[in-house]
Amino acid sequence: MMAQNEQLAGSIAGVSALADDTRRSLYLYVCAQPHPVSRDQAARAAQVPMHTAKFHLDKLESAGLLRSSYARTTGRSGPGAGRSAKLYERSDVELDVSLPERDYVLAGELMAQAIARSAREGDDIASALTAVARERGARLAANQASQGADAVAAFAIAETTLRGLGYEPRVEDERLVMANCPFHQLAGAHTELVCGMNYDMLSAYTETVAPGVLRADLDPAPGRCCVTLCARR
Repeated sequence: MMAQNEQLAGSIAGVSALADDTRRSLYLYVCAQPHPVSRDQAARAAQVPMHTAKFHLDKLESAGLLRSSYARTTGRSGPGAGRSAKLYERSDVELDVSLPERDYVLAGELMAQAIARSAREGDDIASALTAVARERGARLAANQASQGADAVAAFAIAETTLRGLGYEPRVEDERLVMANCPFHQLAGAHTELVCGMNYDMLSAYTETVAPGVLRADLDPAPGRCCVTLCARR
């Protein structure tokens, strides 16, 4: 019971820490970066003074949502290299309110539809899940389809949509990488099934939103979504 109370207290503290708009904005910025960020970088991104960023970042660290380290940001070492800067990155804490964002309701809905389709039409469940996931992906792009869009425009459209779905997308090496998997726990327990569903949904999305321009790849790596997007050559 004591452990449960401590976990609950930690969740309450984490949620409370994100009640402030500026603090939440700084947290989301830090989470979206592929590397630890300095107070100066966070302040510029959130368009707030340095002392304001420092205050909120330290509050997020105290709440356990961020962790910090120290390193020189000049790229130099030795005398004259300057003082080490305090850097922040997302901690391993996962709140009950789902930060990072999870969407197990969507996964459950797709799987339930697949089971119903399998029973109704006699398809195997895996094929039915592929079909319903692709239908959902196409619907996500239904009002965004951009015939003739170039890769830059298509990336921008996809980035906005996927951010709204909790994928935490960011551009890396001419790819759109998703820092968060909305189906994290399910994917860990049923990797092939859930990653396949995710890939089918995002494949249909890219094919619909910018035909012939974007491609979804099944590209698993630790700490992020198993699917990445890139431009078709």
